[in-house]
Amino acid sequence: MDIFYTSGVQFAETLQGALPGLDDFWLWVTFLGDPKCVFIFYFPLAYFLLDKKIGLTVLWLGLISEWLNLTSKWLLFGERPFWWISESGFSKKKEIFLRQFPSSCETGPGSPSGHCMITGAALWPIVSILARQIAKNSKSWMVRAVPFTIYFIFLLLIGLSRIFILAHFPHQVIGGILAGTSLGWLLQSWVPLERRFHFYLMTSFSLGLSATAIYWTLVTLGIDLNWSTKLAVKWCENPKWIRMDTYPFASLCRDTATVFGLGLTFHSSSYIQLKQERLGWLQRGWCAILSLVILYFLSSIAQPQDVTLWYGLNFVKYASFPWIVTSLLPKAIQKLASPGTPSHTE
Repeated sequence: MDIFYTSGVQFAETLQGALPGLDDFWLWVTFLGDPKCVFIFYFPLAYFLLDKKIGLTVLWLGLISEWLNLTSKWLLFGERPFWWISESGFSKKKEIFLRQFPSSCETGPGSPSGHCMITGAALWPIVSILARQIAKNSKSWMVRAVPFTIYFIFLLLIGLSRIFILAHFPHQVIGGILAGTSLGWLLQSWVPLERRFHFYLMTSFSLGLSATAIYWTLVTLGIDLNWSTKLAVKWCENPKWIRMDTYPFASLCRDTATVFGLGLTFHSSSYIQLKQERLGWLQRGWCAILSLVILYFLSSIAQPQDVTLWYGLNFVKYASFPWIVTSLLPKAIQKLASPGTPSHTE
């Protein structure tokens, strides 16, 4: 693996040196590829601007691929460039000029790239529906290929941004892209949409229990799964860059909470009333804008330092996201809508 790691560090050094002045661009791209954006941005945008089923598919693919990414990282033990450079002694053998960034200091193992894998899987249904719509109106294969071209360019840029900030090696990025596109293609037609509450409760419980079982099984076998966190803390340039939401169980908390929140939302009286109605385009546009603002605000508010309280509040926060998007905002916009923009019965 040292061959992959060495060549990856050299590639990262080339990126940082050959493209000066693009720090803000790469940091913005890596932010857009953050798995949290699936829950905060891509889910509500798809839900309101495309189709409800597409939005829910985006959300399901995001949380399923995030669970798979978490367990895969426990099993693959991938290094990250920002700590491997020093831990391996590579920096002593050769003078290198590499910089860390606040987004560099991820605490989990590096393989495969979660940004590429989770975002790739979640965006697949959006790209698929856009490609089908374009195919109905154009016979040109070049025009029909536009959505998938943009999709792969976006994933490539996310991967390059992760290499640029020393969060991943190139082979981890490639693995993440391949895994994400494969999951999106395979699972988009198998996503559960509306089931009984028992299904959501058991799914949430199963995701948490299975991941915990895998974790403790590996620990019982003598494998230290905290090795990556120790290295991240040791070699991160700024201790403040170590964020609790990059810890492995933070993503598991987000996934289980989202599934539980979906179950509560789909069986709430307000959602059942809205189910038979369709908002107008103006109303849907306002819902999309307000959902982005509210979800981003909730995700950005300061978190407590106590670990137990942090996980508890994080669970409540992400459990509320499906309710805010599918029930609260549509109901509020519907009530505030003027008589000239009524909602339509499906």
